[in-house]
Amino acid sequence: MIEKAPEFIKHKEDFNAIIISKLYSSNLTNVEQSIDENYYYWDKIKYLKTNFGDSEYLWQITKMKRKFIEKKIFIKVHNNPKFNLSYNTNDFLQQKLHYLDFNFGAGIQKEQLLNDIDKHRYLTNALMEESIFSSMIEGATTTRIKAKEMLRKGKKPANKSEQMILNNYKTIQYISEHKYEDISIEKLFEIHRLVTENTLETENIGVFRNSNDVMVMNQITGEIVHIPPSFEELDELMKQFCDFFNNNPKDNFIHPIVKASILHFLIGYIHPFVDGNGRTARALFYWFLLKNGYWLTEYLSISRVILKTKTQYEKAYIYTEIDEMDVTYFIHYQVKVLIQAFEDLKSYIAKKKKEENKLSKYLKLPNINERQAQVLYWIEEDSNRFFTVKEIQTIFKITNQTARTDIEYLVEKGFLKKVSINNKSFNYWKGENFDTAFL
Repeated sequence: MIEKAPEFIKHKEDFNAIIISKLYSSNLTNVEQSIDENYYYWDKIKYLKTNFGDSEYLWQITKMKRKFIEKKIFIKVHNNPKFNLSYNTNDFLQQKLHYLDFNFGAGIQKEQLLNDIDKHRYLTNALMEESIFSSMIEGATTTRIKAKEMLRKGKKPANKSEQMILNNYKTIQYISEHKYEDISIEKLFEIHRLVTENTLETENIGVFRNSNDVMVMNQITGEIVHIPPSFEELDELMKQFCDFFNNNPKDNFIHPIVKASILHFLIGYIHPFVDGNGRTARALFYWFLLKNGYWLTEYLSISRVILKTKTQYEKAYIYTEIDEMDVTYFIHYQVKVLIQAFEDLKSYIAKKKKEENKLSKYLKLPNINERQAQVLYWIEEDSNRFFTVKEIQTIFKITNQTARTDIEYLVEKGFLKKVSINNKSFNYWKGENFDTAFL
């Protein structure tokens, strides 16, 4: 259990002068800088040393500074405030948001980062990665290799874990097709249906929960960490959610990445469904960023980073709830996730660029196109790997006929061999002429 912070004292004359001087001072100590940059909660601040008082004193000053610049968001039910969120964007967070704006939304970066022949492959890989890791966050147990093989080859899921992954894959594809549209209750239900199909009782799919039996628990300790709002308030709360998603009042601008993070938090906090809330929340975070021009989101595996930092993910929720619904904790976490996902993408692309240099020997062969060269390279890297027409179609985003033509030409040249599975479908393995082609 995270220790609750000392009560914030709003009026305490003996340190008001210090607070005021700190609010307007640009000369932050290293300790204060670290608190602002990382947006620490009391459980971290209490261990920090400072020259102007004990840790509780430091917490009071930190809270006053945050309240001085905070903005409010009111979530209402029947025009009465149900709960109020607050957030603030200090200089450190604004710098990170600017970095993401420049790299995620600037059109020129797309051409510099991804060339035309690569982007389909990168996108397909990203969709698979996001689907796999979003499912693993919720307990899916499988390997990336096995899961990707299922998606590439169009195999039927063998178990619940694989079904979750396939569901997430279909959900992300649906969002990509509707990314510029507004959200609605009906679309929320459709997203939930997509992420939970064949993994949840039929009566609970694509509908809000109809009881208060749902509680969020720590899976290790069994401790209840959150009790969601009553199911009787869900219709109105989710209407407010959709309105918040769709509208951007000019007099109350919220940075899109900040707003996407708040939307993500709200689904987890409101917990409108019996199950699948986490997957739905991450899908809507993804949707909102795409809708607002952050095209690079589609190429990122955000959930892979979340899985690696799952404890921080859970703490970001808890910090928000126990610190007067200050959702800045969750915003800071999500921004860190996006930056790390972007760094991972750059590393992945650099690796693929090196691989492309190795394709040159295949491209020198007569009438071999870049897709076929890539297949030959994969065979060289793993001689036990085989392909299907459906897999080639999925990887390169081409028609079934084009995929068939590509792979049958490689069979004709003896680079691949065609093995019948059931007289209707075939696998394509390393052929007899593969090794001698480059002697």
